[in-house]
Amino acid sequence: MTSQTLEDQKQQGRPVSAEHRRSMIASSVGQILEWYEWSAYAVFAPFIAGMMFNPENPVSALLATFAVFAVGFLMRPLGGLVFGIVADRRGRKFVLITTMLSMAVASVAIGVMPSYAQVGIWASVGLLLARMVQGFAHGGESATANSYVAEIAPRHKRGQWGSVVFVAIFGGTIIAYSLGGAITNVLHEGAVAAWGWRIPFLLGAVLALVALWLRRGMIESEVFVEEAVEEQLQDDGEPATRLTAAAIAGRPRGQLVSVLLLIGMVTGITAAHYTWSSYVSTYAIVERGMATQSAYWAIVLAQIIACIALPFWGRLSDRVGRKPVLYGFTIAMALAQFPLMSLISDQAWMLFVASTIALLIVGAAGALLSSYMSEIFPTATRTRNIGIAYGFSVAVFGGSAPYLNQLFNSMDVGWLSSVYVIVLCGVTFLALTRLPETRGIDLSKV
Repeated sequence: MTSQTLEDQKQQGRPVSAEHRRSMIASSVGQILEWYEWSAYAVFAPFIAGMMFNPENPVSALLATFAVFAVGFLMRPLGGLVFGIVADRRGRKFVLITTMLSMAVASVAIGVMPSYAQVGIWASVGLLLARMVQGFAHGGESATANSYVAEIAPRHKRGQWGSVVFVAIFGGTIIAYSLGGAITNVLHEGAVAAWGWRIPFLLGAVLALVALWLRRGMIESEVFVEEAVEEQLQDDGEPATRLTAAAIAGRPRGQLVSVLLLIGMVTGITAAHYTWSSYVSTYAIVERGMATQSAYWAIVLAQIIACIALPFWGRLSDRVGRKPVLYGFTIAMALAQFPLMSLISDQAWMLFVASTIALLIVGAAGALLSSYMSEIFPTATRTRNIGIAYGFSVAVFGGSAPYLNQLFNSMDVGWLSSVYVIVLCGVTFLALTRLPETRGIDLSKV
């Protein structure tokens, strides 16, 4: 065996089996369904506002709906922390099954919940509680899935494999918007407002059973198993042999610094993502007078194109590094935000063009999140640290984006929405200057 062959094997890491691929698929299918359930709320926000809040003030009801959306996000850091600790102690597979069950229960609750006209303020309270459960579970799911896929991926293809986590995000949103378009096309607006908006939540709970069946057959991450064995040996008095994060040259000193930098890095990505995936359809419908189904289908087509591009962004990062691609996102998004928002009118094709360009740019960064975040933290605390950093950043800067966008537009200062995204892209750029390049590192030695 030549030295070059040995070096190639060293770079590629452990061999990838059919079990690894099946586990990656099972994790991704579950994530798609979770993101579908999560996105269905944003898709049907105008209808939920009229049913679950006081319909006498439509603007207030819509703002309240997006406020509940944001509260769900605020639960994500807590869910990321709690489930992250569990995942770092009991394993990734256990948490991925638990979070799937939690999301399904909350989805059923939203689907059968009585309206404001039936029970008054208790409808709003029930919706808030259900979204809090979804947010709590979603925080644990996101953190664990990001760790799990990166850990079972081959080192030289970690960016490409890790991109499936964001494929699942887009995939779930695509399904939600597609169903939204289909429902608004088949049913008249009064029927959608009365009961049609409940269909996605009830359907999601049924589909979750399929995802649970798939996830039962997943393997546990070998990186986690090795870490557990190492800890057991240390408990038995064996000397420690693993490197710590601080021992790797060029990496930030201390995990707290890494967490703070990761929060900063994710801010621009998540603000841009939720502006262009969760809010622009509502903006086009409410502010520009676009037909509901036209807006939904424009977003669906844009997300399909962006979704197809994600593995290519991940593969590019496996070749040139994570940071060049991420720097490219910050610059392109900051330059394109104002022009793209100005394109949106009551014409669906203009929304499609603007959203496609924006989501292709967002996808460049989103595709790398799983691999890059996992390469920053050691195995023993990887999931909890990702849960805290990613969950906090998405909650504060992503979950609030639809609410802030609607608030700014209701105050006739909609341009502030674009300023918000541009400023946070600047924060992402600054955080990247302090973070290391991590392409191809061995996760078992982080």
